[in-house]
Amino acid sequence: MRPLEGIKVLDLSRVLAGPFATMILGDLGAEIIKIEIPGVGDDSRSFGPFIKNESAYFMSINRNKKSMTLNLKKQEGVNILKKMVEKADVIVENFRPGTMEKLGIGYVVLKEINPRIIYAACSGFGHTGPYSLRPAYDVIVQGMGGIMSITGQPGGPPTRVGASIGDITAALFTTIGILAALNVREKTGKGQKVDVAMLDCQVAILENAIARYFVTGKSPEPIGNRHPSITPFSSFKTKDGFVIIAIGNDSLWAKFCNVVGRPELIDDTRFRTNPDRTKNWNELEPILNEILSEKNTDEWLEILEKAGIPCGPINNIERVVNDPQVKAREMLVELEHPVAGKIKVPGIPIKFSETPGQIERPAPLLGQHTEEILKDMLGFSEQKIEDLRVNKVI
Repeated sequence: MRPLEGIKVLDLSRVLAGPFATMILGDLGAEIIKIEIPGVGDDSRSFGPFIKNESAYFMSINRNKKSMTLNLKKQEGVNILKKMVEKADVIVENFRPGTMEKLGIGYVVLKEINPRIIYAACSGFGHTGPYSLRPAYDVIVQGMGGIMSITGQPGGPPTRVGASIGDITAALFTTIGILAALNVREKTGKGQKVDVAMLDCQVAILENAIARYFVTGKSPEPIGNRHPSITPFSSFKTKDGFVIIAIGNDSLWAKFCNVVGRPELIDDTRFRTNPDRTKNWNELEPILNEILSEKNTDEWLEILEKAGIPCGPINNIERVVNDPQVKAREMLVELEHPVAGKIKVPGIPIKFSETPGQIERPAPLLGQHTEEILKDMLGFSEQKIEDLRVNKVI
């Protein structure tokens, strides 16, 4: 048994935010039916890099799903989707607001067909507000949501965060919303609409930046890798690279000073307390860089870990995928794709003691399960399915 076993999800989303959310649901046992445009499919099928003409990007976020093609610009395609909604628990879409209504399958229509349906809409700006109808991509909401303004080196230009967190945070909040709505449905028997905006999600994760603004009245600016109110909490140069050190209290600071052979820093009035160290960061940073440049990164890691000082390396992706901790936690899984062959994808980060998630199948080929779904879910005959193909409905 898996946590979401028995939950059926219709996935009309594409690219990243929606597919990442449904991937999580699929990993936890929900049946994900990915509905794609005939002959074209999800936009991300055309994103590189490619393995035997199959998109590694698409394969990395669409495992544990079935794919069916359905032309929603044809009335018969809309009618088929409505029949599927009758038997589904969740529908996920990340179109611009109004698109589903134009197709005749907005939430108001679908909840009449199935009052228990959870309708999750993940869009750039949500289904209300003055920006609602604007298109959006990850970099746009990273910019508008403020996170680019606080990322990067002091005095440098605004910097996009390396991963697509505009999309991914929206995916995570969409997933949380769906799970919460399913829990409410258990008590009330009724579904509901879950409206998640990428911009909202960026604002939600600004954390101390918003707190600092309302306390000081000034917009925070990029400060590199350090923390604005905990010191030292940053990366430092070593003889052969960098080491990250995170000292969250004064007792750790004292321990650190003794370990690195600089006990006189403990009672230095500039650095005695965390507020002192934060205030006098410009004086402290060169001292720490000088100390830490005396040894290699691995040497410091061994010394600091033995002393109980929180620390770590800055790994590139090659080191991440070969890290023994990452391997021990099964955070890389090998799958056999019918065209691409053996591929590796990230594992499931949630570990359940009794009902673990599982990666059972690789990302599907376009329309791979169309016939199976139409037969098993809707009871269509082979002749009916062939007619749909001829009429370009599937």
